[in-house]
Amino acid sequence: MSDSPRNPPGGLSRRGFLTGTGVAAAAAAGLAPAPDAAAQAGQPGAAAPPIGPGAVPITLSVNGKLVTTTVEPRVTLLDALRNHLDVTGCKRVCDRGTCGACTVILDGRIVYSCTMLAVEARNREVKTAESLAAGGRLDPVPAAFAECDAQQCGFCTPGFVVAMRAVLDKNPNATPAEVEKGLEGNICRCGTYEQMRHAITQLCRKGG
Repeated sequence: MSDSPRNPPGGLSRRGFLTGTGVAAAAAAGLAPAPDAAAQAGQPGAAAPPIGPGAVPITLSVNGKLVTTTVEPRVTLLDALRNHLDVTGCKRVCDRGTCGACTVILDGRIVYSCTMLAVEARNREVKTAESLAAGGRLDPVPAAFAECDAQQCGFCTPGFVVAMRAVLDKNPNATPAEVEKGLEGNICRCGTYEQMRHAITQLCRKGG
């Protein structure tokens, strides 16, 4: 065996080499903070400080009303609505953003509430299926669904009527084909698509 030291004076050890390359790779991938991140934290445009992991208070605007609750930052908008605010119109079905049963309208856009964190919805307007029966008056979209018998088990229905309301709000003169295009993210496992087409035709004839 050689009597020479493993790390010659001024040389780089194997541990030091691996540590250095790991930090460099992490920094290149955006996983490590820049050396002056602490100095930049108070500057305009700096990233917001992290929240959690404990529960934090949040205020949401849901169907025109400000509501406050406390949730862990990992809680989805769907869970906050259903489990914390008792707004159960949006349904948990696939829980992975593929069926549309949990659809809500967020600032006028169709959103799967199971794919969004509740803390991300702060200071934004959330509308659920409950908004379509406000004041005891049924919105024309769910009214058309009921008249055309466009539902069976009902789990998908809130997502469909919310998505359809968003499409018609954006374009009251939409054609049936344009409305169907806007519903591509919603699935009905009972297969009531033909009745839904009748409801869509009726709504388009009346102008939404």
